[in-house]
Amino acid sequence: MNKRVVDPVAEQPDYWSEACSYLMKKDRVLRRLIPRRADDVLRPKPDPFATLARSILGQQVSVAAAQRIWERFAALAGEITPQGVLRLKVDDMRGAGLSARKVEYLVDLALHFDGGQLHVDAWPSMDDEAIAQELMAIRGIGRWTAEMLLIFHLARPNVLPLDDVGLARGISQHYFSGEAVSRSEIREVAQAWAPWCSVASWYIWRSLDPLPA
Repeated sequence: MNKRVVDPVAEQPDYWSEACSYLMKKDRVLRRLIPRRADDVLRPKPDPFATLARSILGQQVSVAAAQRIWERFAALAGEITPQGVLRLKVDDMRGAGLSARKVEYLVDLALHFDGGQLHVDAWPSMDDEAIAQELMAIRGIGRWTAEMLLIFHLARPNVLPLDDVGLARGISQHYFSGEAVSRSEIREVAQAWAPWCSVASWYIWRSLDPLPA
């Protein structure tokens, strides 16, 4: 089981240096990419609700578009909390750039948190798949969104987001000379990354987008 090995409010995961050393030995591309970002590490997000809300807003749009929408939404909502979202008017959220469907998804997420339907306090002792299954019961949260929570809030070390467009693009660029890649090809590349797939994915993302999303 890939349980969390760090506090999500820590400055960086305590396994980061070990993971980087391992990946540079195992993977020729990461041997080149990791030193370029030597002073940059994953910094887990402390708030699970805000992390999921931001992931929902980032679904099926570019990083730049997601950032713009998030900034407008954050300005509208003020503090990003379940109660704060439930107080917002639908028309105001639509005016901030959210689609009708994403408004529905955010409201359902807020209701799950506000109603205590999620075992947030138990997540540190639950394995990755159990957390993913709990999250995927919420409207608008599929495996990709659950994986973003596992990586960016819980800092789980061995998550491989197969459906992530950026990861696929990075693997295409660095391993396949720009040719499109399949899920099986992503898995094949990532065989060398385990048990640090989250860390490898993070460096692939950073090679394309220097600023963390």
